[in-house]
Amino acid sequence: MKDWIALNMTPGVGPRVAAKLLERFGSAGAVFMALRGELERLRLRPETIESVMLRNCDEAAAKELEAMRAMPDADVLVLDDGTYPALLREIPDPPITLYVRGQWAACLDAPCIAIVGSRGCSVYGRNVALALARELAGRGVTIVSGLARGIDAAAHRGALEAKGRTVAVLGTGIDEVYPRDHRKLAEEILEGGGALVSQFPLGTPPVPENFPYRNRIISGLSLGVVLVEAAENSGSLITARLAMEQNREVFAVPGNITSRNSFGTNYLIKGAGAKLVQQWQDVAAELPSEIAAKLLPPEPKRKGRGGARALDVIEPADLSLEERTVFRLLSADEPVHIDELATASRIGVGELNGTLFGLEMRELIRQLPGKCFVRKL
Repeated sequence: MKDWIALNMTPGVGPRVAAKLLERFGSAGAVFMALRGELERLRLRPETIESVMLRNCDEAAAKELEAMRAMPDADVLVLDDGTYPALLREIPDPPITLYVRGQWAACLDAPCIAIVGSRGCSVYGRNVALALARELAGRGVTIVSGLARGIDAAAHRGALEAKGRTVAVLGTGIDEVYPRDHRKLAEEILEGGGALVSQFPLGTPPVPENFPYRNRIISGLSLGVVLVEAAENSGSLITARLAMEQNREVFAVPGNITSRNSFGTNYLIKGAGAKLVQQWQDVAAELPSEIAAKLLPPEPKRKGRGGARALDVIEPADLSLEERTVFRLLSADEPVHIDELATASRIGVGELNGTLFGLEMRELIRQLPGKCFVRKL
């Protein structure tokens, strides 16, 4: 294992160079036994050849392995290991080492679906990501995402709300959480039976060039990728492209045609063959038949105002008059300020606060910053 970690830490050895070396020599150990001339014939950078010949990373790899063994629920998986995720091994340039924390085996043994999207998402996008993740995770699907702000965070939280499993793939070492204000979310993922995954050595900072590598792992671990909001040229579109190259299913949630965050998803549906998603069943139906059969038992159709409505909440029959009034004034995509609710409902402020609190406790609505409210999908 130390040789694999050392090779992963060698300057100039990224996934493509590693794949070339392993194709030629067969294992990490054999790479370090190679002759200089053999390495030169592969047209490696001079500093890479020198590092391999002198085994410059051996000491750092030994310390890395020791640090990982001291970390709770942590492990390093290597490409020739039987525990390495089978789906990830199938991609053209799998990472030769995978650092993991948490209950990674249980997470990755289950069917995995990635949910990704814009960091600067809308309320609509956040609610859709929450709802899709919650519905799929509640049925045993592992939700994979990148721990970023916006859609990624909503996907992780949706899975946690369902008491399901979620995997955060990092663009840093697994001992570094980025963004820093997601440390608590990372802890909740681990406490909830989820996992953190990274190809990068401990202490690796969040440098921009790491995140495309992170994205290929997100798609590589998953049977399919769901894109929820993405601006033009966004990192999420890169993930969708990688998923197509890896022969994974690609799904997209349609969005408002006037919103810049809908460009990517609408483009994928219109021109790239992504499957349109309105509800979790649209994702489940495209999975391998044996998985889809377990996820899709017969269910009665949901009916609401104007007939069936995807990704919306059914109005419970036992709401009080005040609760029903407030519930009907809210939607899943347009936040409403409490002052607007007071005016429209004609309910006194004190009673309105109690009504809103009751709806929140029943998980029918969600409060946003600034005393605004939306329906909770």
